[in-house]
Amino acid sequence: KELKENGARVVGVFCSFVPVEILMAGGAVNASLCASSEQPIPAAETKLPRNLCPLIKASYGFALTDTCPYFYFADLIVGETTCDGKKKMFELMNELKETYVMQLPAQRNERGLDLWKKEIIALKEKLEDFYGIQITEEDIKKAIQLKNRERKAMLKFMELGKLYPSPISGYEISTVADSLGFNFDMEDRIRLVEKRTEEVLKDWEENYKGKTSKRPRLLITGCPNGGVRDKIIKTVEEMGADVVAFDSCSGTREKVEQVDETMPVFDALAKKYLNINCSVMSPNDSRQGYIKEMIHDYQVDGVVEIILQSCHTYNIEAHFVKRTVEAEGIPYLMIETDYSKSDQGQIATRLEALLETLS
Repeated sequence: KELKENGARVVGVFCSFVPVEILMAGGAVNASLCASSEQPIPAAETKLPRNLCPLIKASYGFALTDTCPYFYFADLIVGETTCDGKKKMFELMNELKETYVMQLPAQRNERGLDLWKKEIIALKEKLEDFYGIQITEEDIKKAIQLKNRERKAMLKFMELGKLYPSPISGYEISTVADSLGFNFDMEDRIRLVEKRTEEVLKDWEENYKGKTSKRPRLLITGCPNGGVRDKIIKTVEEMGADVVAFDSCSGTREKVEQVDETMPVFDALAKKYLNINCSVMSPNDSRQGYIKEMIHDYQVDGVVEIILQSCHTYNIEAHFVKRTVEAEGIPYLMIETDYSKSDQGQIATRLEALLETLS
């Protein structure tokens, strides 16, 4: 509200595939609109099918009921074709507020890279036309440098999970990562996360280093977990595990690769963003390789994959994830769920059974 009153440009986004450096270069802040509450879902189901991903329904429901301040204050919405459900939902959302959709290629090859580069250029031109501004390559370079600094700081914070024994809960890591996305002062965001990282490292040196722990170490992978954080991540940690690693949209997935500051800006952005290990990519072998690396780097004892209801790409890809994890000789548990609390007891029982195998 304060930003809008002071004349700021606000663009609503849903996905880590949107190259926020272009928005930053246009003097706009990006507000995350992915929703993690079941509250607006009944309203969404008046227009959307019930057997649809809860993230999509909640995102549209908040827009439809005008109960999301970030959607309300956004001048423009930028979507992306990461799944068929979101792609079609954006058509409905466009009737509420102008929604510009980036056409994401499904393959990491030369044709896909060229298409994605053109989509990024088209996004720049859309912002220029929408706001009546000019975005220069120098503007984009400065935005890339700033975002890379923030990306490095966030990755260092998330990699605190590599420490043994773990000095920080996975619940804190994931909530801090999500909440900092709503701090629209990038420099302040960097300062805050660096400060917390230093605090945790100091605490580990003084109170944890050299000690042992019987708490099993878990990696969380799969769909965005914001809407199910309490019933899965918080629950399993209260049972005695440490969630130390996140292969997810709000985890390290987008942060492990920087934008190459030596390349032409559009080539660099296209290369970086197309390499995000999302299940929309076919094939997505790099995700399996990254999970294998994480298992070793974070000393993982077990993997929990979160699949949101009707997320077909992650649900099918879970077959490959399970095979990768079990080849490393550690247990794998897949939990398919939505934002309701109806399966909370069942999930707790399954998590408890997983921890028993690790005890």
